[in-house]
Amino acid sequence: MTDADATPTRKERFGAVALRAAERAGYTGHGRNARFARDTGMTESSVGRMFLGQAIPDPRFFQAIADAVGLHPGVLFVEAGLMSQEALQSLSETDRSQVISSLTPDDVADRFDIRDAVGREMLRATIERLKRLEDGQPSDHTEHGGTAAQM
Repeated sequence: MTDADATPTRKERFGAVALRAAERAGYTGHGRNARFARDTGMTESSVGRMFLGQAIPDPRFFQAIADAVGLHPGVLFVEAGLMSQEALQSLSETDRSQVISSLTPDDVADRFDIRDAVGREMLRATIERLKRLEDGQPSDHTEHGGTAAQM
């Protein structure tokens, strides 16, 4: 952010939340980014960009980030301003079959006024990953980088 009065971007908010949570979880000092990268499957440069508020990581890393810092992914989304507390609560109180049958990822993106193509794709990918996890399919933590992570 260049202007002290400017509203932080989503990238900056996500980075600040992730950095604070990482520090609380013990990711401090020399080698912090390397340790965080190793524990989440991200590249070290992607971790650095995330902590600096320059990029939001690829959605496939959200669960690994949440696990590394000891937070539920929904908390990351709410604290970073990617989702409202009301929306998170509404989703947790709604039967999964109702959500699937009545909402598409594009509906959710529209509701939250997410217009950026990368943001919309991140949301779609996150939803698909969560659906796979709910269905008991293994997740692949061996991939590194990705379009959003390489930003």
